[in-house]
Amino acid sequence: MLENSLEKLNATSKDERLKALVELNKAIETGELKKPVTNNDVNNHIHTIYSFSPYSPTKAVWTAYQSGLAAAGIVDHDSIAGAKEFIEAGKILNLATTVGFELRGDYSKTSLGNRRTNNPDQNGISYLTFHGVPHTKIDAVADFFKPINAARELRNRAMTEKINTIFSLTIDYDKDITALSYKHEGGSITERHILYGFALKLIDEYKEGLITYLKEMMSIPISIEEKLTDKNNQYITYDLLGLLKSEFAKEFYIKADNNECPDIRKLIDFANENGIIVAYPYLGDVTQSVTGDKKTQSFEDEYLDELFEVLKSIKIKAVSYMPTRNTRAQLNRVRALCDKYDMFQISGEDINNPRQRFVCEALRDPLFSNLVDNTWALIGHEQMATLDINKTFLSSDLPLYEKINYFKSFGKTL
Repeated sequence: MLENSLEKLNATSKDERLKALVELNKAIETGELKKPVTNNDVNNHIHTIYSFSPYSPTKAVWTAYQSGLAAAGIVDHDSIAGAKEFIEAGKILNLATTVGFELRGDYSKTSLGNRRTNNPDQNGISYLTFHGVPHTKIDAVADFFKPINAARELRNRAMTEKINTIFSLTIDYDKDITALSYKHEGGSITERHILYGFALKLIDEYKEGLITYLKEMMSIPISIEEKLTDKNNQYITYDLLGLLKSEFAKEFYIKADNNECPDIRKLIDFANENGIIVAYPYLGDVTQSVTGDKKTQSFEDEYLDELFEVLKSIKIKAVSYMPTRNTRAQLNRVRALCDKYDMFQISGEDINNPRQRFVCEALRDPLFSNLVDNTWALIGHEQMATLDINKTFLSSDLPLYEKINYFKSFGKTL
């Protein structure tokens, strides 16, 4: 019975997923299942099936709860379709939640227009994370995404065709890519969907000859050969996806335009109008990728001071970063600049792969205790803004430190 409920956490139907969660919660209440120990850990950057992830919103909340998180946040690429389910699942388990999304913006009208920032695929286009979405504004965000995803659809189809011209394998966008997504429920389709579909085709077609094909026909250096040849590896498709994203994505990538990646100021205006906190996600020069899908390469560290000046000029008031991803020297520099420019600091480990743990142990370092406090402030903002859109973290005139304490206290009382 319980095994069946666990499986249904990733069922096709949202109602079925939530029903399974209710059954599991009852099993905990009756002692049939052991209640996990809740720690001080938080993670507000969890992707779901509504962008690309092995987790439904319900399963993401369950996994966060089982991992001992005190708070969890949903952040999907170009979609907020999983938010309401995520919130409901959190209520069932009494787990604090926060809602956000991830979107790319065009910096061409700033001094960073020709620079590589936090986007390895395209200069002048940067990722942004949007946090603390008031629950009354979820539908407005969903409407905002419609033209963006329509533009992305055209580019996705063109990139899929480009892969078909390079290789003898044929990928049908509708059957092999769209079928992997939750587009029919407002989910997005990303480059990861395309690469996952391509990975499935490669594994099915070449089986024992996969390594030879990757080396000889695709000229891909393979650092994970042991994983790709392990017949018991249940995550082989995700491992191959990571390798392809790191080594092959540039071969078929087509640049996104303004229809898909609106001007940065337009995005900030939309966020401000709807009580949403915009953050610049610091990537930093990469030496080792957490998710295995980024090569060693340089990003914004060379002109980080200029970046913060631009962020200030376009009125971005928050920066997010992941302690696991960067060196202590990088993190100290970013934190010092956040203090200098009065930036709200947000963190969360980017979860989109079944090999990743939901707990970011680096956040347990006392140096990063502010990031835990700030997550509770984010939750407080979201709940207060849901009750009254005129009372948000952004609209408060308090100094940053006092503002964090005020909203943190409100978040924790919930």
